[in-house]
Amino acid sequence: MKIFTVLLCLIPYAGVLGFLQVQWLRCRLTDEYVWTNAEGHVETNNSYRDAVLQFDNSGNSAMLSDSITFLVAASKVDMRKFVEGPVDRLQCDIHRYSKGMSRVRWPSLGGTVHDIWFTCTLRHTAGLYNITSFLRVTPATTMSAHQPDFFSWLTIGVKEKINASAVMVLMTRSPSVRVGLQKETTLHCQFAVDHKVPHLTVEWHLQRHGERRTKLFSYSSSSGHTEGSGVAVKGIAGGDASLTVPITKVSSEGMYVCSVRVPPLNGSVDIALHIIEPPDVSLTTKEEQIPSVVCEANGFYPLDVEIDLFKETSSGQRPEKLGNVLHSSHLQHHDGTHSLAAFVRLRPSPQDSGCAIYSCRVSHVSLQGLYIHKSIIGPAVTRRHFFNKTVRRR
Repeated sequence: MKIFTVLLCLIPYAGVLGFLQVQWLRCRLTDEYVWTNAEGHVETNNSYRDAVLQFDNSGNSAMLSDSITFLVAASKVDMRKFVEGPVDRLQCDIHRYSKGMSRVRWPSLGGTVHDIWFTCTLRHTAGLYNITSFLRVTPATTMSAHQPDFFSWLTIGVKEKINASAVMVLMTRSPSVRVGLQKETTLHCQFAVDHKVPHLTVEWHLQRHGERRTKLFSYSSSSGHTEGSGVAVKGIAGGDASLTVPITKVSSEGMYVCSVRVPPLNGSVDIALHIIEPPDVSLTTKEEQIPSVVCEANGFYPLDVEIDLFKETSSGQRPEKLGNVLHSSHLQHHDGTHSLAAFVRLRPSPQDSGCAIYSCRVSHVSLQGLYIHKSIIGPAVTRRHFFNKTVRRR
C-alpha cells in the first residue's frame, strides 16, 4: 500500500466547517525568473516560496500580513465549490502561467491584454481529485507587443498582496484509474468558465510509453466540428468533457490528457489509466519419474508476479518456504496478458511421513495487498490429493 505524506496546505477545521467556509490555506508558489543570456537563449530559474491563498469577498486585507498572499475575489467559478468528500488532505500549488505572444483579452468584465496569469492547483493526497483554477491578475505595468509575456512578469515581494479573480476551473475526479480487461470505464473531466464561451475547444489525447501522442477526440464550439468519439458533445455545454473508454485492452493503458482551451487560456488535466488483471492460479501434482508440484499463474497483467511454494510435513508445523523452486519463462498471450509457472521436484526424505501439504502463494498488484493461496496434499507416496482456494491477508 502506498503511503502519502502531507507536506503543505492542511486546511484547519475543514471537516467541521465545510470547504466553502474556509477563508484561506497555505500553498507553495513556484516562482519563475526568465531572462535572455549572452548567447541570446532564454533561461529560466525557479524558486519555491511559501504563499497563502485567501478567498476574499470585498478586498479585505491579508489575514497573514507577513506572507505572500493571493486575494481571490468571489466568483461563480470558486474552486471551493468543486471540492467533495474529505478535505483535510489537500495540497495547494501556485504557478505562473504564460500566454506567450498572445494578446487576446479575457472577455469577462475587467479583462485586458496585459493581464498576468497564475494557476492554483488543489490535489487530494489520496488521489480523489485534482482541481486547477486560473487566476487573472491586473498588473500596473504593460507588456511589450514584441516579446512573450514572461519577460514582463511582475516581481513578487516577500509580503506581496496580489489581487486576483478566478475565471476558469478545470478538474478531474479520476486522476488515477485502475481497471480490468474487457471493461468500460469513464475518465472524468469537468470545467467551468466565468462567462458564456463563444470559442471553446475540447480535446483528448493518449500518451503511451515510447509512442507518439494520439488524438482521441476534439470539438470546437465555434465551428461545431467534432472528431473521434467517447465524449458526449451535449454535455460539453454544461462543462462535462468526460471520456468513456469502451472495452479496455492492454493497449488502453497510458496517460490520458483532457485539454480545454478558452482563448487566451489552455488548461489540461492528466489521468493515468492502469490496466490491472488478476492471475488465475492453479496448483497440481505431476506423476512423472520424479513427481513434482506445479503452481501456475495465468492471464495476469502487468508482468510482475511473485510465486512462492511451501511445504508442511506435520499438522501444526509452520510451512517451510522451499528454496529449490524452478520457474518457466514468461508466456505472453494474444491479449497482452502473461502466464508463469513455478514448480518443485519432490524428493522425499526419510523423515517424510508419506505425504506432505504443499502450498502455493501468488502475489500481484491486482490483489491490492492480498495474495492467492492454494494447498494440495502431494506424494511423496500417495496419488491422493485435495485442492482448495483461499484469499488471505499478508
